[in-house]
Amino acid sequence: MRDAVLRLLGPGFPGPGFAGAERVGESDFLGWQIDDLRFRSAETNEEIPAFFLRPPDGAAPVGAVIYMHAHGNRYETGRDELLAGRPALQRPYAEDLRRLGLAALCLELPAFGARREPGESARAKALLWQGRTLFGQMLAELTAGVDYLAGHPAVDAGRTGALGFSMGSTLAFWLAALDRRIRATSALCSFADLEGLISAGAHDGHGIYMMVPGLLPVARTGQIAGLAAPRALQIGVGLQDWSTPPEAFARGRTDLEAAYAAAGAADRLSFHVEPDSGHVETPAMRDAVLAFLQRELAG
Repeated sequence: MRDAVLRLLGPGFPGPGFAGAERVGESDFLGWQIDDLRFRSAETNEEIPAFFLRPPDGAAPVGAVIYMHAHGNRYETGRDELLAGRPALQRPYAEDLRRLGLAALCLELPAFGARREPGESARAKALLWQGRTLFGQMLAELTAGVDYLAGHPAVDAGRTGALGFSMGSTLAFWLAALDRRIRATSALCSFADLEGLISAGAHDGHGIYMMVPGLLPVARTGQIAGLAAPRALQIGVGLQDWSTPPEAFARGRTDLEAAYAAAGAADRLSFHVEPDSGHVETPAMRDAVLAFLQRELAG
């Protein structure tokens, strides 16, 4: 199934990765540092800004997460989410990750932040005409980000995870499914069977970035996320969330639990479900995420 899904994302996925990385600035952050990075796509030559939270030079390597920012139609917000947060989050993740002793890399994804032009619609349509997808481009860039973490002296490559909310959630469990280097993943507030979303009429709430032609005959959401087994996976949802209708979540959960059971890894899968919350991170959800990251990556 993994190979079939990869083919749907576009020919040659994930592609050649980054042509290089330049550090254009740095700043202190609670005794660690924030590197202001500029990657360059080896395929399109587009500049890709990123923030990299890491320990200072010479420190022992630490675990790390690739942090995927959300969508929310806030195209002005990209990599800044790591440091500044967004209204749907309890607070920015940078300080919590620093206190756990985890490095974090946040790429500015296409159509956001300094990459707002061309916009999401224009990018997606051009790529679809080429037989590719914007979702595939995002995942390819994130895979190149994992390459960067794997080669950085500040990072223990064996303790690399993925973390994201909303759009970042979907990208996080897809990245874990497609890249076996991801050891642990926390995906918040976007996990639902796609056919269930269509039945509930909720699918149009997602941006065109997420459209992968031909996906439904190949795999369901829970089956895709199940490709992460036997590695650790945490799913956080609120059942009043427009993007997680209860029936669509239940179908995705059943498929995902079946995949982890088949891999003999049922204990590596966990859910944080809040019946009365919506498309927001709650205090209890943040606590669950930090406990998960502490256990799986920081120890």
